[in-house]
Amino acid sequence: MNLRQIEIFRAVMLAGSVTDAARMLHVSQPGVSRMLSHIELQLGMRLFERGRGRLRPTPEAQALYAEVENVYRGVRRIEDRARELSAGGGLTLRVLASPSTALEVVPRAVAGLAAAYPTARVYMETQLVREMVGQLVRHEADIAISTLPIDHALLASEPVGSWTLACVFGAGHAFAARRSVRLREVMAERLIAFSADTPQGRLIDDWWRENGLAPASQIEVRSGQAACALVACGAGVAVVDDLTARAWAGERLGFAPLARPPSFGAFAVTLASAPRSRLANDFVARVKGAFRAVRAAA
Repeated sequence: MNLRQIEIFRAVMLAGSVTDAARMLHVSQPGVSRMLSHIELQLGMRLFERGRGRLRPTPEAQALYAEVENVYRGVRRIEDRARELSAGGGLTLRVLASPSTALEVVPRAVAGLAAAYPTARVYMETQLVREMVGQLVRHEADIAISTLPIDHALLASEPVGSWTLACVFGAGHAFAARRSVRLREVMAERLIAFSADTPQGRLIDDWWRENGLAPASQIEVRSGQAACALVACGAGVAVVDDLTARAWAGERLGFAPLARPPSFGAFAVTLASAPRSRLANDFVARVKGAFRAVRAAA
């Protein structure tokens, strides 16, 4: 960026609109608009989101502006920072993931992101949906991958994939030879069930009722991983999400899809008031790719 571009960029950041920036610099509005578009094209990244006559700076623009304020100490420093941001350097991404997505889908996306942006820092944490909302609203995380829809006035959700239900059973079980298992067949087994007050438990119970069934269980759990651990120890069979079932499948535990299972969405959730960073957009794209890979392997 040259000195003129830096001046216009700084004016737009301060004024919040092309009209006010042009007035501040005593130049024409079209001239400022053309220069702003040229800057974004030259840098290869979006600096502002346009809407209702105002310009909302992206995280990249905010980071660049912090350096522009030091412009009189050297234009070269500004240019170096712009190139760094274009490559994702100096940025961080704090990721929350539902337990089932944290087993394979999100780790795949994080691994790919870290390889593509070696100077960026990524923090990943497994979290329940009710905790995700608070951390996002308090700016303690940048993005969450949730296996349940989140309806909150301050948050925005984007579909990134889907999951379904599967039956998990111990190695050598008769279900191992089956391509799918019917609900009535599951009822005939010793069933390990989710507690009714858990989100997944409510979803599964609703599906049982839709099929006119009311299974009884001796053991209840609050997570798919706990259910799989019990199944692997011979405690019975369980109905869990297919993401957890795939991650646990091995010598001690097998799984089979349920016949005509329901499908549920997974979502990327962020603050509605702030544009996503380039790093976050790339991460979402990689999560979508990881879900597609899981589906293709089914």
